Amino acid sequence: MKLYGLPGACSLVDHIALQWIGKPFEYVAVGRDALKQAPFLAVSPMGAVPALDDAGFTLTQNCAILEYLAEKNPEAKLLGGDSLKARSEARRWLAFCNSDIHKTYSMIFGAARLLNDTTAQTELSNNASQRVRDMYAIIDKHLAGREWLSDGRSVADAYLYVTLRWASAKKIDISDMLNLQAHFKRMSADPAVKAALAAEGMK
Repeated sequence: MKLYGLPGACSLVDHIALQWIGKPFEYVAVGRDALKQAPFLAVSPMGAVPALDDAGFTLTQNCAILEYLAEKNPEAKLLGGDSLKARSEARRWLAFCNSDIHKTYSMIFGAARLLNDTTAQTELSNNASQRVRDMYAIIDKHLAGREWLSDGRSVADAYLYVTLRWASAKKIDISDMLNLQAHFKRMSADPAVKAALAAEGMK
């Protein structure tokens, strides 16, 4: 199995999931400039990570890859538990991280691609940052009295963790959200998370 990723990008979620599974895989780092070049476009037509190659079966789109890994490796409990309720809860927060939080970050990271006017870029980025904070407040409330987003650790927790790293990079202040801070520390201490970060050349 081969995972194509950009260090620190959302593909880090899949990298963590593969580390949790604990089976052999190859991580292929794709440089930002290479994303839109012909060799990688043959793997991922949108020129975006992650992409997964499992013995010739190629899959793109984060949620699809994470669902695939979870179904192929049920013993890893990547969806937070065995019950329908636990799996549905994990999917709920996975969708929230992917479709809401990550989508809003695209307006922070890509403001210059969306707007030409620098004042408008700043306004968009600031508004999106506040929107991200509002969404983190929802998760912080949900995490009160619990360690994970679902009954147990899941890929939704990995996705949340990756976005929290972006929050730090973009100086989005969530220091008042203590449950989120505790979650970030738990994830940072996880050996599989440490292994994924080390493989991508990060701390």
